[in-house]
Amino acid sequence: MTKAPHVPVLLRPLLAAVAPLSGIWIDGTFGAGGYARGLLDAGADKVIGIDRDPLAHRMASEWIGQYEGRLVLHEGNFAQMDEVAQDVDGVVLDLGVSSMQLDLAERGFSFQKDGPLDMRMEQSGTSAADLVKSLDETTLADVLYTYGEERASRRIAKAIVRARNEEPIVTTARLSSIVEACLPRPKPGQSHPATRSFQALRIAVNDEYGALWRGLMAAERALKPGGWLCVVTFHSVEDRMVKRFFQSRSGRMGAVSRHAPLQETEAPQFTTVTRKAIGADDEELAANPRSRSALLRIGRRTDAASGPIEANTLNMPQLKGNR
Repeated sequence: MTKAPHVPVLLRPLLAAVAPLSGIWIDGTFGAGGYARGLLDAGADKVIGIDRDPLAHRMASEWIGQYEGRLVLHEGNFAQMDEVAQDVDGVVLDLGVSSMQLDLAERGFSFQKDGPLDMRMEQSGTSAADLVKSLDETTLADVLYTYGEERASRRIAKAIVRARNEEPIVTTARLSSIVEACLPRPKPGQSHPATRSFQALRIAVNDEYGALWRGLMAAERALKPGGWLCVVTFHSVEDRMVKRFFQSRSGRMGAVSRHAPLQETEAPQFTTVTRKAIGADDEELAANPRSRSALLRIGRRTDAASGPIEANTLNMPQLKGNR
């Protein structure tokens, strides 16, 4: 069988937590198919793979036939997964940008590879270059601060506006050099100066936090009672949103003030399987450095009716104009 291009992180503890595995599962962030393969090989009867990136579907066409109809693909956003399937036994979400997207310079996700300033997962719509060109300085700074937690957001936004007035910013290398010039040289072990800015633009281009918020609600609607929701995150903001979703939906949301009563849910939609997030063990860290920042949280669906949840309940970062 053809090897997957990369090994999905935290697959081993995920499969151990939901064993014995069976039924119909949704892999809402299909990517290179690593989780879907793992689920099928571990006993899932069928996996519905959802991905908004056309490249994922083209790559899968080379090996999907090996599963003889047990793997079905759907091009779209996992935020609408309940429109694709209902009463499923499990949902897996592996958030953020995939390795195959980062590795291709022409996709424009990485500051380490010179290419067009794109970052579009769906390969359509507004690109990062469009945002850098069109946003005013204040809004651009808000994007960098809100989605990238970049403390030097105003300084970087000012430099971007000054640079784009001289010449359009259309490549990853040029944007990276502009950001680098605004920040101190990193010390050994520190991340690249452009990391936060690139993250912020990618999240804005693809509405990643909005997709996660809507996707968690969609998963709740799609799962049957007893179904599993497994979410892998790679940075603190996403993990906090997932943690607060499970806390709220399991009736464990703490009060804002210690003097205020706890928020109680009469009919919780989930029971929390992992009270504390699962990280990579030493074996996985040695084999896959990408797993260092990964965290896995798992919940199990009850038979309570689904319902909406406010973005603010999840502490979802929102631009000033959208709050």
